[in-house]
Amino acid sequence: MSYKILSISIFLLTVLNFYTIQGQVQKINPKDEIVLNNLFATINANDSLQVRKFITENFTPKFLHMGPMKMHQEAFLNFYLQTGGLILDSTSVKSAQEKTVTSLYCHDKNFSLYHTITSDFSLDHKVDGIKISPTRLEDLHLKALNDKTLKDEIADILKKSRSKDAFSGVVLIAKGPKILFEQAYGEASKSYHVVNKIDTKFNLGSMNKMFSAISVMQLWEQGKIKLNDPISKFVDESWLPKRITDKITIQHLLTHTSGLGSYFNETFFNSSRELYRKVDDYKPLVKNDTLLFEPGSKYEYSNTGILLLGVVIEKASGKDYFGYIRNNIYQPAGMIHSDSYELDRPIENLAEGYIKTDRGFENNIFRHVLKGGPAGGGYATAPDLHKFALALMDGKLVSKTTLEKMSQDYQGNGYGFGFQIKKIGSEKVVGHAGGFPGISSSLEIFTNKGYTSIVLSNYDSGHLIVDKIRELIYRLKK
Repeated sequence: MSYKILSISIFLLTVLNFYTIQGQVQKINPKDEIVLNNLFATINANDSLQVRKFITENFTPKFLHMGPMKMHQEAFLNFYLQTGGLILDSTSVKSAQEKTVTSLYCHDKNFSLYHTITSDFSLDHKVDGIKISPTRLEDLHLKALNDKTLKDEIADILKKSRSKDAFSGVVLIAKGPKILFEQAYGEASKSYHVVNKIDTKFNLGSMNKMFSAISVMQLWEQGKIKLNDPISKFVDESWLPKRITDKITIQHLLTHTSGLGSYFNETFFNSSRELYRKVDDYKPLVKNDTLLFEPGSKYEYSNTGILLLGVVIEKASGKDYFGYIRNNIYQPAGMIHSDSYELDRPIENLAEGYIKTDRGFENNIFRHVLKGGPAGGGYATAPDLHKFALALMDGKLVSKTTLEKMSQDYQGNGYGFGFQIKKIGSEKVVGHAGGFPGISSSLEIFTNKGYTSIVLSNYDSGHLIVDKIRELIYRLKK
């Protein structure tokens, strides 16, 4: 479940009476206006009971059932913690088939970041989706920086965030092999008041998808798989029926165009995490899946798709997935503090994830996986991820030609082969983010300027810091 919406806090917005459509002023539907008014009031209230009432009454069933109610409630409660409020700059609205799309252009109080907030309204005036994304930096007039002012600005932002207990984790910024900024904040364990350190291991969330994709492309370079192979060559019917796997290729899995969904479903949330340690253990969560669309016809982020890449890796290599990653990703890159750990065993120097609730902080021990896998949930340190970025760009994991293939924006979806791709003016940013209750992680490689940004947090509120660092690196003089 993607909750980019959750990286923003409370909206300090007035009720909107008018929206602009292609230069024309059009009065908003009164029923939509009431929902928007209630949405803003609910976010401002910072009250879990009011959040539950609003979501139950105003979300479409599809949006409502994207995750447990508790996750929706925590999403709203994290809004204000991160931004300190949003100030409305302008608005727009457009009609689309079976829905109305509203866009709010805002900047926040904590970071002075500019955001575009898009809300989808169904024909029956229900909220069918909310997406928040950074406003294009190219459209803003921003003052240029140098390496020193970059470090000063980041240090000031993180000091303010830490003073509000809005960030806990590690930030590392490097130019090539040279580390420009490296600092830890907050606590790895609130129970024992153990502080985070530079070498603390943090949960990566979906960042593990990069490792799975690179492994697949290593096997492709060795001629052990073809990108147009149907996954039925590797994924047997104990996972999914052949009539489905015959339609899906390895490239579909790599690019989230397979038509598969997410194994983070009701069965997962209602079962013991102890059941899921090996790749094969996830079969019960997948076996009843059907295709959401014809493979290759559209993009939809799929945890199940990347999970099945793990099956492909095991069958094509003849090795256990976790052993393959250790031997072919971590060891060549020098990542000695990275792995998918079994969390019911003592692991040194591991950060525990925390979620802000109306009762204070709660840990995420019983929320996430017991052991990570192909789609996410492994652990790494910030210095290890810096080593990974250097090894990747130096051609030590896959050839530079293969990396170029992987880092092309496939079909304009902002995603390549296991990598998220951002284009900011002439700058290409390659990497991946991860998020879950109590987890916020990001690796971004600025391929033209040579900078690397790493943010690892044991709060689920680190993505705005990632966005701010991206803005600051963009502003660096060439």
